[in-house]
Order: sequence, then structure tokens, then C-alpha cells
Amino acid sequence: MVLKAFFPTCCTSADSGLLVGRWVPEQNSAVVLAVVHFPFIPIQVKELLAQVQQASQVGLAVVGTWCHRQQESEESLGHFLEGLGTIFSHNPWLQLCRERGSKFWSCKATHHQGPGIAGVSREDHVILIFYDQRKVLLSYLHPPTILPDGQARDATASSEGLAAIFDTVSRSEVLFCKDQFDEGPVRLSHWQSEGVEASIFMELAKQASGPVCLLVTCLLSLVSAASACRLWKLWPLPFIASKLSTCEQLHHRLEHLTLVFSTQKAQSPAQLMRKANMLVSMLLDVALGLTLLSWLHSNNRIGQLADALIPMADHVAEELQHLLQWLMGAPAGLKMNRALDQVLGRFFLYHIHLWISYIHLMSPFIERILWHVGLSACLGLTVALSILSDILALLTFHIYCFYVYGARLYCLKICGLSSLWRLFRGKKWNVLRQRVDSCSYDLDQLFIGTLLFTILVFLLPTTALYYLVFTLLRLLVVTVQGLIHLLVDLINSLPLYSLGLRLCRPYRLADKPSALQ
Repeated sequence: MVLKAFFPTCCTSADSGLLVGRWVPEQNSAVVLAVVHFPFIPIQVKELLAQVQQASQVGLAVVGTWCHRQQESEESLGHFLEGLGTIFSHNPWLQLCRERGSKFWSCKATHHQGPGIAGVSREDHVILIFYDQRKVLLSYLHPPTILPDGQARDATASSEGLAAIFDTVSRSEVLFCKDQFDEGPVRLSHWQSEGVEASIFMELAKQASGPVCLLVTCLLSLVSAASACRLWKLWPLPFIASKLSTCEQLHHRLEHLTLVFSTQKAQSPAQLMRKANMLVSMLLDVALGLTLLSWLHSNNRIGQLADALIPMADHVAEELQHLLQWLMGAPAGLKMNRALDQVLGRFFLYHIHLWISYIHLMSPFIERILWHVGLSACLGLTVALSILSDILALLTFHIYCFYVYGARLYCLKICGLSSLWRLFRGKKWNVLRQRVDSCSYDLDQLFIGTLLFTILVFLLPTTALYYLVFTLLRLLVVTVQGLIHLLVDLINSLPLYSLGLRLCRPYRLADKPSALQ
């Protein structure tokens, strides 16, 4: 008869010892979970297996021996291991041996015929199947141990085949955690024992993370209480905060820090993944911010930016003046209303003059302002980008004013033309019922309406051209700000931790079955 032995890949280089596992008679298979190393006391091994069996409800036993012949002196160890079958009686008794300096294995299973027939036994062939314990545990390929009543019949069918093997490994997780940080009286080899030192460091980090999270949570609660003060709700502070990208980004970062450093455990794998993604996102944000900070403070780049800002502002103002002078003439050969064109052009030229005066008034403080903006990059690249977006909005405030003026003037003319057009048709807008009703007008009303309609129609091209030009300028500024906000949202929401797992350890992304959640 041919038997199947599932052997963990983490134990292929383990020292000689006993094979601990479970025999699955339905599949005629043995699942090896760990290797017990010398020296050991048999009663301690049996006590350990009894404790694990009571906790996991899995019938564990010593199913055989493992011999790894790494040195010449260990060649006689196989005869000693064969005699252990009398102490840990199991039928069949596996004997796995890896030859010294070779990739070939010696595998056999011994069946004792019975207590009445002493010394009589038979050997079966063994098919050795390697499996990765870590991936089996983390990929949730095993069936649920507790299912609803309606799925009980399906669970019987699904427990056949490899599902029973996966179920055995998953339910024996207690055995892997026994010596995760302390070897104890019985020394084992399994997937956890490969990184005992790393596990100790991780456990120390977990123990230290509790007080750190508590301290950060207290500080965040103080910051939240200070931000909820009534002083910040006085007008116009809420209005200004709603328009600044920096305040919005700081609010998002405060929420992220509160969630990441929360002392409550994650209730689901999805919530844990969300916390990990936020933590990696914030670490990357701070790293990029520190990189930007080091770049700005090297070779006096902040002074160079400050020196280049004033000429750049003058150049932009000069280009806007040329644009307005072009609009005040005959742009693209269009016939404009000269009086309205001159009024609008001089009005906007006066605003540009005020803006240039404002920039030159702020020129002594620009380098210090840029220095503080660069210093804010230590809070993260997203905070620096949000401040850059707000600075861009302040520097282009005159363009925003031009757009608002043009839009209001254009909207007033369109509303006036629509009302006068209804007057020609004998209609009017009913404000109470929010609909258009019939109305009779006298001759004076029709005459005045005709005059006003003619005036608005001939003034409309001039207003529409100014509105179109300033709308395009405003769209250019909004596009640049949109690209900055897109980069900020990308850093905030990119699931870097999940992408890293997808590339390096995709089995960690497998979700639990619905009955296990």
C-alpha cells in the first residue's frame, strides 16, 4: 500500500528528532506539523501534545522519526530513532531520512501486525509531499471549523481531499505559538521557529506600541479639543478654513493619526489592511517631505526661489497688461463697443497695478515665508503641496477677481436679455409659482423694453469676450491646482502596503471564508 506524507518545507534542514503530526485515515495520509529535537523527555512530549490537543481539538501524536545525516557521527543515529517506536506507539510508523550531502530521501512506513505477533511487520511505500505551512495558514485555504446548519452537508463533502490537510494545519496553530518566544522544555522546528529572534523583536515592538499609542492618542485628543474651541468658530475663521487646502489636509492627517494610533484592535482583516495602508502612506509622505526639505535648504535654493519670484510676478503682470491692451483695441478684428471696452480695460488694469504693488510690498518677507513653507515639509509632502496650492491661490487672486467680475457682468446681461425676450412674447416670470405666465404690456413698457434689449444685445459681445478670456485664465490656474490636489490625494489614498503584499506575498491578501469572519 502507498501512503502520503505531507512534510513542511521549513523542516527539511532541521536536526534529527521525532515527527509530530496527525494521521488522516480517510485519506491514508500523515500530516507532519513539527519536529521535536533532542534532548527531550518522552513524558514532556506527551504532555505538550495533550495540551495542544485539548486547545485545538486535533488528535496530534508522534507519527514517526526524522533523521538528518549532516555529519559522519550521526550515521548511527538512525538505529536509535528506530527504537523510539516502542515508546511512542503509532501505526503506521514513518521513518524519514535525508542522506548526508545528497538531495535524496529515504522514506518508509512500518506497520506492526499486532501485539500477539512479535517482530512481524510490513513496510509500505511513502509518497513525500512538501507544503509551506506559512502560506497554508495565511491563505485561508482550509474549510471553516464551525458552519451554519444549512451548510453541514457541504462541509462533509468539502472536507475530502486536500481540505482535510489544510484544516489540520490551520487548527494546529496553537502548536506553532507554543515556543514562539520561549523554547521551553521541548524544542520544536516549524515555520515559526525560523524567525524566533525576529518574533521576539516584534513582540517587544508590540509591547512598546501600547504606551506609544496611548501617548499619541492623548496628544491627538488635546489637539482635537483645541481645534474644537469656540474661538475657531467665529466668523470669518470657518469660512477661511473651508477655503484653505492646508487646513483640509491637516484635518485629514489628524483623522489618519487617530485611526492608526488607536488602542482598539482591528475588528476585521480589511480594517487592519486599511490601518497598514494609512501608516505606510504617512511614512512615505514624511520621507518625501524630509527629502524636499533637505533639497530646499541645500545650496541656498530658498533664496534663489525668492529672488526669482518677483521678476516672475512682474513678467506675469506685464503679459496681462499686454492682453488687456489687446482687448481694448480690436481683438481678432472684432468690432467692440469702444466706451464699454475702455471702461472694463482701465478697471482691470487698475487691479493689476494694485496686485503688483501688493507683491512688491511683500517682497522683503518672501524669503522668510518660503523658509517656513519649506520647514512645513517635515509634516509631510502633502502638507507642503497644500501650502503651495494656497500660495498659488493667493498669487493669482487678481485673476480670480477678474473672472468673478466678468462672470457677474455676463450673467446680469444674459438674465436681462432673457427677461426682455419674454417681454416681446407677452410673457413674464411668476416668482410665486416659479413658472412663466402670460402678461399684457402697454406701449410704453414695450418701447422701453425694446430700447434696453437693443442696448444689451450690442454690449453683449464685449462682455462675452472679456468673460471668455478671464474664464480661460481661471481654468489654467484651476488646472494647476487640480494637479497638485491630485498628487496629494494619490499620496493619501494609494494602498502601498497592499501593493507591496501583492508583489511580495500575494497569499496574505486572501480573505477569510464568510463563516470564519
